[in-house]
Amino acid sequence: MTVAAPVSAPTRRDWLGLATLATGLGMIVLDGTIVGVAMPTMIQDLHLNITEAQWVSSLYAIVLAALLLIAGRAADRWGRRRLFLAGVVVFIAGSIVAGASGDAAALIGARVIQAAGAALILPTTLSIVNATFRGKERAAAFGVWGAVISGAAALGPLAGGALTEYASWPWIFYVNVPIGILVIVAALLTVRESRGEAVGRTDILGAVLSAVGFGALVGAVIEGPDLGWWAPKRELDLFGVAWPTTSPVSLVPILFAVAVVALVAFVWWELRRRRLGRTVLLDLGLFRLRTFSWGNVAAGTIAVGEFAIVFVLPLYLVDALGLDVMESGLVLAAMALGAFLSGASARHLSARIGAPNVVLLGLGLEVLGILVLALILGPSTGAWIAAAPLVLYGLGLGLASAQLTGTVLRDVPPEASGQGSATQSTVRQVGSALGTAISGAALSAALAFTLPSALDGVPGAAGLADSVRSSAGSAISALRAQGGHDAVVNALAGGFADATRISLLFAAAFLVLGFVAALRVRKAAQAAGH
Repeated sequence: MTVAAPVSAPTRRDWLGLATLATGLGMIVLDGTIVGVAMPTMIQDLHLNITEAQWVSSLYAIVLAALLLIAGRAADRWGRRRLFLAGVVVFIAGSIVAGASGDAAALIGARVIQAAGAALILPTTLSIVNATFRGKERAAAFGVWGAVISGAAALGPLAGGALTEYASWPWIFYVNVPIGILVIVAALLTVRESRGEAVGRTDILGAVLSAVGFGALVGAVIEGPDLGWWAPKRELDLFGVAWPTTSPVSLVPILFAVAVVALVAFVWWELRRRRLGRTVLLDLGLFRLRTFSWGNVAAGTIAVGEFAIVFVLPLYLVDALGLDVMESGLVLAAMALGAFLSGASARHLSARIGAPNVVLLGLGLEVLGILVLALILGPSTGAWIAAAPLVLYGLGLGLASAQLTGTVLRDVPPEASGQGSATQSTVRQVGSALGTAISGAALSAALAFTLPSALDGVPGAAGLADSVRSSAGSAISALRAQGGHDAVVNALAGGFADATRISLLFAAAFLVLGFVAALRVRKAAQAAGH
């Protein structure tokens, strides 16, 4: 039976429910970025290589993206609060397993469990907000939702640094347990149950095709530098089946082909089911709403740029500059400072110049901040000098995140909240996974050029370069800790800084693409009379 979305003014219970949902949302967003600053420590403790490190960061986003569409549809059918609570339970279980992990395989598996829980939490929070709040209250509620997204993402590095420095890296996961329990109790008391339009059978084939397509796409980008973009660079043992270096092509172009075929088949399948009047996983008709379609393009490209930055900066700060994880977290907290300052004022600024213009202003500040950082970044850049442009970047992050979500969903009817919310969340998560993958690929490729040049004339340069590249920079920290290798460490730090600069420029390019898409969002909103 369909439960209509509330049309009356939100009550005190609804606002308390929003606070509960925001806490649950903040928990899973924080977990997407808290890993970054602890990554150098985890690389050393668990002996991860750069590909495994990318998978620890990216697999969370890959699995989350793969499951979001079906989770959003399931929330419409079985109840949004029910799915939210189930998601928190699964997320807590994954966090416990992650904290207890003793090797790469266990940690990566735990991240899959966490992502499955997060996939139930993310679209349900957004669809409940979209269905519960209307008018001025809706703008305020979306402002809170957006501020939590940007603020939690920016606070992740500081929280990760503090927990890793004063406890140990497993506590970046264990901290989710008490928070999750409080969220469960509060949700039972404050969040109302709601459902969307009546739905038929679950679109299982659509879920499989989307999961395979998105997973293969991100996997190809992550593995490209290590396996070879076309010719195989090393032998791969995949579930007991060897992929030798004598093969005509590496696994990477095959993964790209699988992604294209699966995603094209997914679109065809969804169109066919819709034409036959069956339940669809993704109602492609929503993309006829131009604010929704262009808004999702903007959200995806922006996520690529933002998460590329979150992946590469902690590695630079710890390995190239020699900061400890707490100092690194404090530098990256400059983003959170900017995000909170601007996120709080974004709604008022939106009332004066319009949400699409606030998004554009925010993206402009993000691009400017990253370009300034790329210009000043070097092997001996002062920590607080590096933090200054991150404040500017954070100001833009808060403005853009707080207003983009509401703009994308403003024309989506309440009964389609689950699908609309899940679609936008999927786009964001695919973008964040690709951001980590592209940043890691760009860093790895850049190191192949910058390190040999920086090590010119140093004995054993090739071996040192390979060690730094494969360890994602932690080999520099190991040499620094040994002492007596100052000249080599300085050369490696210089090469790593140059490679980081290249990665940041890649990230800025995607933010520029997001800016262009946001211009189209503004045009669409103006045409619709918003």
